[in-house]
Amino acid sequence: MQEIFKKLDLTEYIDSFSKLLAREKSIILEGDINLHYRLINELSKFNIKEPPKLSNLDNALLHIQKQGVLKIYEIYEFVKIVEYFNYLKKFNFEGKLQEWIDKIVIPTDILNVTNYFDEKSNLRSGINEDYDAIGEAISRNKQEIKQSLYKTINSSNVRAYLVDSQVHYINQEETILVRGGFNHVLKATVLDRSNSGFFYVIPHSVSALKQKQSDLINKQEEILLKICRDISSLFEKNLMFLKYINKEFDRFDHYQARLFFAKIDDKNFILPNKDKKNKLVDFRHPALHEAKPITIDFTKAVVMITGVNAGGKTMMLKSILSAVLLSKYLLPYRTHASTQVGSFKEINAVLDDPQSVKNDISTFAGRMVEFSKLFSSKSAIVGVDEIELGTDSDEAASLFKVIIEELIQKDIKIIITTHHKRLASLMAANENVELIAALYDEENRRPTYEFLQGTIGKSYAFETASRYGIPHNVIKKAKVVYGEDKDKLNELIERSSALEIEYKRKLEKLQNEIEEFERLSKNLKEQKENLDEFIFEEKSKLHREYKDARDEAKKAIKAKIAEGHQHLNVAHAKARAIKTEQVHDIEDFKVGDKVKYRSSKGEIVSIKGKKAFIENDAGMKMQVSLSDLKPSGNIPKVKKKSTVTVQKPSTGHVQLDLHGQRADEAIENLDKFLSDALIAGFDEVLVYHGIGTGKLSFAVKQFLDKHPRIKGYSDAHPSQGGFGAKVIKL
Repeated sequence: MQEIFKKLDLTEYIDSFSKLLAREKSIILEGDINLHYRLINELSKFNIKEPPKLSNLDNALLHIQKQGVLKIYEIYEFVKIVEYFNYLKKFNFEGKLQEWIDKIVIPTDILNVTNYFDEKSNLRSGINEDYDAIGEAISRNKQEIKQSLYKTINSSNVRAYLVDSQVHYINQEETILVRGGFNHVLKATVLDRSNSGFFYVIPHSVSALKQKQSDLINKQEEILLKICRDISSLFEKNLMFLKYINKEFDRFDHYQARLFFAKIDDKNFILPNKDKKNKLVDFRHPALHEAKPITIDFTKAVVMITGVNAGGKTMMLKSILSAVLLSKYLLPYRTHASTQVGSFKEINAVLDDPQSVKNDISTFAGRMVEFSKLFSSKSAIVGVDEIELGTDSDEAASLFKVIIEELIQKDIKIIITTHHKRLASLMAANENVELIAALYDEENRRPTYEFLQGTIGKSYAFETASRYGIPHNVIKKAKVVYGEDKDKLNELIERSSALEIEYKRKLEKLQNEIEEFERLSKNLKEQKENLDEFIFEEKSKLHREYKDARDEAKKAIKAKIAEGHQHLNVAHAKARAIKTEQVHDIEDFKVGDKVKYRSSKGEIVSIKGKKAFIENDAGMKMQVSLSDLKPSGNIPKVKKKSTVTVQKPSTGHVQLDLHGQRADEAIENLDKFLSDALIAGFDEVLVYHGIGTGKLSFAVKQFLDKHPRIKGYSDAHPSQGGFGAKVIKL
């Protein structure tokens, strides 16, 4: 793993990420990457403090399993894990994150142990009376030592021999600094001598107090050992839970470290896809400072990068492989959110010269060894820098053409940098090959570190040599030796690249114009629809006014006004002339089109003549006239599907006692217990069945042998039941 990081210049980047982990471990996040991605997204919505720094507890767990006694600081490491998960349980998470946290059920006796310690990892007062009493005695004794030293310093007899009136700490002991002859006035033990010839001494009165302090500390350690023995025994009973929560802590630590890392420089998580789409958008390689962002589509099976020397071809290759590698391990990096990266099982980088005197292997032979390994690979991506290295260019072009075509058939993606115009021209006609050229600024005579897809790039060897100080007359002679025909070929390649650049610019301009036209067309369509609505509303208003007038006419008739009938006839004629239908073009609809009918949206299910059956966003079907429909680009709401939820088991324990039960009753309870444990996410459980006549033990073994979700089982450790219990791996 470190080798591929080094080849791709990612070592410093990975190290900076590793520093964010609570304890040293592999950066690989094992398990379902899609689930990890979902949990990280859910976790990003909360502001959670970073996990506490921890040491590796594998040896401590092994020590517990062997009935050993943990030291107090080892116990506190487990306490920190439990306290952190207890802190996480206070959050109102949702979805998969809440399900995961709910599965971690902390036993009561383990929770009680967390109350033994204060924030500075010291035992709290009141846990053990004897321990507290000795602690107070040690504190008093330290005060007595301090007072005794200052009493000696302030003594008139000793003052004449004192170098200074300070207390000096030598070899973790309190001493005073005196001149020679001090033994006439002070009984003391010399601990050390200063560079000036003075003596660091401990008065005998203080020595006696220090001996008393040493005795007190020894007694305190004896009591502390007893406390550690009791806690270790309790930990042994909950060993499987401690293994489980230790593993889950590392998992959460991975999530939090990735989130903190993503916030630095605004990085993005890119989840590998399975539809084989590969496109970097504004990618910046972590090893480069103020790098030009790279945008490249590498969906095709082969990407062949040609062009100017020192123009960034190798870094382009490393960038593609780096993006794939970081995505594979769900590590964030600087790129646009629209970047797409495929999922690959293997990532290989053939970047170095494999020549080795020790192994008696040439450059070309080493390359052949590397390529031979690829024929046994599956779902791999490989980057090869300077593919023509170490052999004749014409022969190599033919050989590598056939090798590459064979590897394409094996679902292997290859990223190549080369100066072989022959190899590039041989592969150019293959539809699975993407050509990319590193560009050169002719005017300023420098590489631009930009790339153009779809063309072969010129090497600009003579220009590069001139830029790095090779005399002009030497370069001129080299061009003569190189030959006019090949120079013309380079000019043709250069002209082709220039035309390609111009074509890209025009295409981009045309695309912008098309987008502008579509925008204007959409605006006009919206204006027409608004106008239609306005006309419809105005005609409806006129219709209402006519209705009011007609009602008045009816009243006049009832009042036997002679002219009423004539006015009513005129009103009817005007009503027939008013149509309140909405004006719009009749669209050419087909089954499956998204449409709008009045205020509701839906999808056409079937069409009969001028009628259509539509299903609206509420799931209702209706028959309407095609002329009443409008096209709608919005997708109708999908009807909610019924879901089945599995309740989290209320038990959540990791052990079961079957003593005293009949075989059929015990098997029924065991079956339910294992189902609960599987749902809760436990990897290992403990079942007590006893020894007795052996019938219950035999029944349990038979059931476990046939259970489809049991990976294996074994007799428990003697401290956990021995032959009368089984440790079951799920």
